Amino acid sequence: MTKKKSLAAFTLVVFMLINLFYFFPSKQTFAQGKTKLIIHYAKDPNTNKDWNLWIWPAGKDGKKYEFTKKDDFGPYAVIEFDESYDKVGFIVRTDDWEKDVAEDRFVDKFKDGVAEIWLLPGDAEIYYSKPDKKNSTPVKLKEQTKVTVHYYRYDGKYDGWNLWIWPFGKQGKGYNFTGKDSFGVVGTFVIDDTLGIDKLGIITRRSEPNNDWAEKEFGDRFITKFKEDGSAEIWLMQGDERVHYSMDTLDLTQKLVSASIDGISTINIEVNFPFEINDTLKDKITIKDNEKTFTIREIKVDESTKVDNKARRLSIVLNEKLALDKTITVEFKDYGIKTATFGQIFSSKEFDELYFYSGNDLGANYSKEKTTFKVWAPTASEAKLVIYSKWDDKQGKELAMKKEEKGVWSYTLDGDQNGTIYTYKVKIGDSWNEAVDPYAKSVTVNGDKGVVIDLSRTNPEKWNPKSKPQFKNPVDAIIYELHIRDLSVHPDSGIKNKGKFLGLTETGTKTKKGTPTGLDYIKSLGVTHIEILPMFDFASIDETSTKPQFNWGYDPKNYNAPEGSYSTDPYNPISRVSELKTMVQTLHDNGLRVIMDVVYNHMYSAEAANFNKLVPGYFFRTDASGKLTNGSGCGNDVASERSMARKFIVESVVYWAKEYNVDGFRFDLMGLLDIETMNTIRAELDKIDPSILIIGEGWNLSTALDDSLKANQKNAAKMPRIAHFNDTIRDGIKGSVFNHNEPGFVNGSRSSQFKVMSGIVGGIDYSSGISTWGNIEPVQSVVYCEAHDNNTLYDKLKFTNPNASEEEIKAMHKLAGAIVLTSQGIPFLHAGQEFMRTKQGNDNSYNASDEINRLDWDRKDQNIDVVEYYKGLIELRKNHPAFRMPTAEMIKKHLEFLDTPTNVIAYTLKDNANGDKWKNIVVAFNGTEKEQKITLPSRGKYCVVVNGQKAGVKTLETVSGGTLTLPPKTAYVLYEKTTNYALISAVVILVGMLGFVGYHMYSKLNKK
Repeated sequence: MTKKKSLAAFTLVVFMLINLFYFFPSKQTFAQGKTKLIIHYAKDPNTNKDWNLWIWPAGKDGKKYEFTKKDDFGPYAVIEFDESYDKVGFIVRTDDWEKDVAEDRFVDKFKDGVAEIWLLPGDAEIYYSKPDKKNSTPVKLKEQTKVTVHYYRYDGKYDGWNLWIWPFGKQGKGYNFTGKDSFGVVGTFVIDDTLGIDKLGIITRRSEPNNDWAEKEFGDRFITKFKEDGSAEIWLMQGDERVHYSMDTLDLTQKLVSASIDGISTINIEVNFPFEINDTLKDKITIKDNEKTFTIREIKVDESTKVDNKARRLSIVLNEKLALDKTITVEFKDYGIKTATFGQIFSSKEFDELYFYSGNDLGANYSKEKTTFKVWAPTASEAKLVIYSKWDDKQGKELAMKKEEKGVWSYTLDGDQNGTIYTYKVKIGDSWNEAVDPYAKSVTVNGDKGVVIDLSRTNPEKWNPKSKPQFKNPVDAIIYELHIRDLSVHPDSGIKNKGKFLGLTETGTKTKKGTPTGLDYIKSLGVTHIEILPMFDFASIDETSTKPQFNWGYDPKNYNAPEGSYSTDPYNPISRVSELKTMVQTLHDNGLRVIMDVVYNHMYSAEAANFNKLVPGYFFRTDASGKLTNGSGCGNDVASERSMARKFIVESVVYWAKEYNVDGFRFDLMGLLDIETMNTIRAELDKIDPSILIIGEGWNLSTALDDSLKANQKNAAKMPRIAHFNDTIRDGIKGSVFNHNEPGFVNGSRSSQFKVMSGIVGGIDYSSGISTWGNIEPVQSVVYCEAHDNNTLYDKLKFTNPNASEEEIKAMHKLAGAIVLTSQGIPFLHAGQEFMRTKQGNDNSYNASDEINRLDWDRKDQNIDVVEYYKGLIELRKNHPAFRMPTAEMIKKHLEFLDTPTNVIAYTLKDNANGDKWKNIVVAFNGTEKEQKITLPSRGKYCVVVNGQKAGVKTLETVSGGTLTLPPKTAYVLYEKTTNYALISAVVILVGMLGFVGYHMYSKLNKK
């Protein structure tokens, strides 16, 4: 062959190869060590919602991504990561956090670093190949919908488990399983009121005799696929959050469900399907770390899981001690391999003996000469301090930390490190985790890195931490609950620093009508304490965005740093600190104390939490199967009972009390914390200032903590001087918060009288029929009928009384406020309650728009008569200690209920209760729609200071004759006008003496 022919042949081959490369489908690959995710979404054409993606690699922080491209299927996004991930979570949502599908979903099928998925609207399934878009057409349901639910529990424990099902956007109902099938238990139900609905909500829950919600598995899930006849059939499986519409999608292979390190030489395992109990069990199990294989001393079968000659759980006892800084794997023949996680070992005495650190120097210990960094990471084999130059740097300078005693690692940087940006990296098993210092006192924008700060440079010009408004007894408090953004964001608020800490420092702000707003207005009400919804750094707001964003903030990210979105410059780590201090000082200067709403019961994500990155598994509770408990409803519960978790919570509270001069703490879902932690906090705060208040939500919630240890209402007597929100009087006044249409005392119920009476007496054990949580004091009862949670009082009244006029609603609203502000205990008001605040019927506005959540200052002007009524009640309470008796003994002695008709409550505060200048006070509430007469304790003259129109301390009218006529839906307060014989005697004697002296003087003058 000639050279020319050879060259032509070679050229032809190259040309053909190039064509093959371009024209044949190619396999997608991605750069080694990187991850690419392509998400297609068949957007519902019937909605104009602006959907986007929230995406996070497993164990990392989340971030918003837009759908930037489009094809015949719909919009799609291409997301690239510089690191290699085998599991990535995602949510399809709007900026207001409306989710297309309720549950978090995860992509875990990657090939060569690439995964491509397709999603249908309202469908939780992840499709790894392009589905038929016809499947996305929602079925509009008829008035009734038949649903069949199959449920399998691998633990075999079905007692008490049932379903809560609701048509989307409507009220729910409990349903019990009705039979068994080859899968597990099954039930077929007819769901009412489903006309026009396209999905049904469903929760699997466990009920007990006195607690329908003793436990629930996962949060809200939704049935979105229906058959042509409108019915649905689904399969649910313990430990699997997905709603299955066919058994074909269920994973029914034998596998290890959990492997939990519960002792220094003990691992407990659980499988999904029972194993045979025989002499070869020990030979089927292998325990390894990355250095050696352990020898098994004995195996104990869990008898509670035993059926015939099979079981599902067993305990493995080793001859050697486990090395907790190594990756430990369990292999069980026929059930696969599982990495062991830390379980009860973290709650054991042996772990505390090895690793409890009592020092008070965790975090960045700053001085101008040097800063020493200390982090507790006992299960890490290595640790590094990482120093960054800028907030958005991807890489920093890594410095190897020194291992010290009790699992603490340290590093010292010389020189003035004020402003230094830092994180920690720890090696857990074979992986490196990077985390923000849990003790960081300030952070970069969005809280992704810690910042060393000189706290002395953050104090405002006028900073007096040793001074605060005078306050003596907890029952003297009148608490006003407020969200920073709510206060100022309304266009007519007159406040310049809208949505900021500094907005609460502005004075002289007015509405268009010239009436006070903001700080001036709150001060004019006469309340004593402002309770501020979460103001620590939380995860749900993008601090780099200029778009309007709202969230209550109950998703902690960095506990000891203030929230950046409330500062004027979230990029400046000093601003958030100094501006919060300025707010506290300004409130103190205006006679208002500050209560901080704290959320130590859960974090926004256990997987991505700094604690969990540093010591995986330690700071969060798990159940027997190793699954995170979810009593909070937010995916995790903090294990406050563990020594180092308790230590952090106590030290964090003390830090806020000392550094920011905070006057009280409201503990979100306090019932998930443990009694010892709460009592320790009380004791430590008493060392600083005994007048610091502690209040909390003592709900009885399901979590992996013994009931006797929970800081809930049932155990209130074990927690002196810690107050619980009194939901008994709340629901007694207006009806259950979980049922829009259920009325209470003020809005139509004829069976709520004793609930209200039990709150009126401050929750104490007043009598056999009037009691709440046993042997408590009134300082332990927070009396309220409205809070940021659930419907506002106004909205609730509109639901229960849809045909009532505005004047009738107003009368009920005033009556409710009067009950709260005249009851014993600690009264609590939700901001705007006093002008009949509405959220347009939204009962969970945690991430709703500003239009829903903001304080409507124009509405305040429209309902100024109700505002004045509440102000009068506050004035009455503050001026008369009879309404503020500090002990149960005093209440029993001085508060006496009168005989009344049904749904009428009347009582007397007698014999100068608590040193009151009014000897006998009568308080009466008429919850009926008719006039009612009551008999007064005497036939003497009474001065009315509160009626249906006005309230205060001035006499509005007088009544006598021994009876009082109460108009419908009204409150009355009156005091007996008594003759002061001591004063009369003193005046007579004085007049007599003056007369005697005058007579003698006159006589002497006459003689002269």
